[in-house]
Amino acid sequence: MLRMIITGAKGRMGQAVAACAKNFPGVAVAGRIDQGDDLAAALDGGDVVVDFSAHDATPAILELCAKKRKAVVIGTTGHSEMERNTVERWKSAIPIVWTANFSTGVNALFWLTRKAAEILGPDFDLEIVEMHHRMKKDAPSGTARTLAEILAATRRQSLEKVARHGRSGMAERAPGEIGIHALRGGDVVGDHTVIFANAGERLELTHRASSRDAFANGALRAAVWVAGQKPGLYDMQDVLGLR
Repeated sequence: MLRMIITGAKGRMGQAVAACAKNFPGVAVAGRIDQGDDLAAALDGGDVVVDFSAHDATPAILELCAKKRKAVVIGTTGHSEMERNTVERWKSAIPIVWTANFSTGVNALFWLTRKAAEILGPDFDLEIVEMHHRMKKDAPSGTARTLAEILAATRRQSLEKVARHGRSGMAERAPGEIGIHALRGGDVVGDHTVIFANAGERLELTHRASSRDAFANGALRAAVWVAGQKPGLYDMQDVLGLR
């Protein structure tokens, strides 16, 4: 039985992971940690940490897990460059799954987006539209950023140079740019659309999440997988065998 510790246990995703774990074979919740709780004391009773706390908590969580040699699944987004570098630093010590989205459907979207970009070539204009609930803190979403990174990498572009976050005023589309648009409102769990537009035709790839259970079950699947891996940095493409 895999013993899992959830950090950020009182948040939306932490609660969803705990609820789904009850019906997930081979997994038991050994600890529920939130702000103010002692993760170090709880680590001895777990095999893997599933983190849905906050991006600025990632460095401390990884340091503790590295000392105890515990695998980690990182579910937070919006990391700063320094925080991202911290993740890279600990990958040689422990196995880490770090992904923008745990949904199986979204990871299929990542794969399809890359294939579509390869097939359609440079003549198609690229736009990404995402929508989330009004309480989401980071924009664009980590999933939208991953989609943009996939598109930029496929075209051998620097995303920082070609990303266009919204438009206003005299804003004719520049050649090669990747539009990224973040919408916020209501209780939307997560919608993502990648648009490939050319003269006379348009292809749209869309994923819509209606329940956080899709992400929670993916995180549980990642936890089971990463517990048996060597130290390294992995994502859901590795977990799902889509590499």
